[in-house]
Amino acid sequence: MEQKKDKGELLQKVLRCGVISWLIILILWHVGSLQYDEYFLPSPLETWSSLKELILSGTLWEDIVASVSRSARGWGLGIVTAVPLGLLIGHFKPIKWLVEPILTFFRFVPAIALTTLFLMWFGVGDESKVALILYATFFPMLVNTIAGVASADQALIEAASSMGAKRVRVFFTVIVPSAVPNIFTGIRLGLSGAILCVIAAEMLVGNNGLGYLINSSKLYYKTSWAFAGIVTLAVIGFAADRILYFLGRKLLGRFGVK
Repeated sequence: MEQKKDKGELLQKVLRCGVISWLIILILWHVGSLQYDEYFLPSPLETWSSLKELILSGTLWEDIVASVSRSARGWGLGIVTAVPLGLLIGHFKPIKWLVEPILTFFRFVPAIALTTLFLMWFGVGDESKVALILYATFFPMLVNTIAGVASADQALIEAASSMGAKRVRVFFTVIVPSAVPNIFTGIRLGLSGAILCVIAAEMLVGNNGLGYLINSSKLYYKTSWAFAGIVTLAVIGFAADRILYFLGRKLLGRFGVK
């Protein structure tokens, strides 16, 4: 019985870590690549070979630095603008009445639709790409912050007020801590939006970055380069989200972040 229990626990651990899932994907990918040539669907080994080639040439590292730098700047600017504004809109009704209709209108305009305008306004350098990322990450974080303020426990607010706490003190000691889980969720969504947007921007207007690498692979008939860029992008995004999630649980766990 003990052996069966140990085997069952081991199987659960293997399933939870995703090893079997990845093996299935790699097998299906390899089998599918046997049906086509490397220009249509390169195999995992061909993709790995191209990945090593790009690493040894230094091209991949330069593209990673360019994409990560742009994503981080746009995402960071999104945090420092969306979170404070979301707290104000969510708590102060006059500000909400004044600003929310305009923000709701622009929330449904995708960042890619503004690419041409941003190029005209900010040029073809990093500024236009960072501005696009800021725009793309702003609204998920804003909406989640507003929702976090709205979900604050009214009983706690009334209790703090009845004990003589002023409105500003209630805001910072009750409402903001209550909104932290939603704010953190918005920040995570903003991170994924930043990565998606930077790739799209680099594919449309760029001379470096992972998006440019993926897009330019067609010029050299190197589909495996595109797959190498996609795999690299997925690894970076996954690692960034896991790190952010780990830090959120460690630093913000007392606020209800799980």
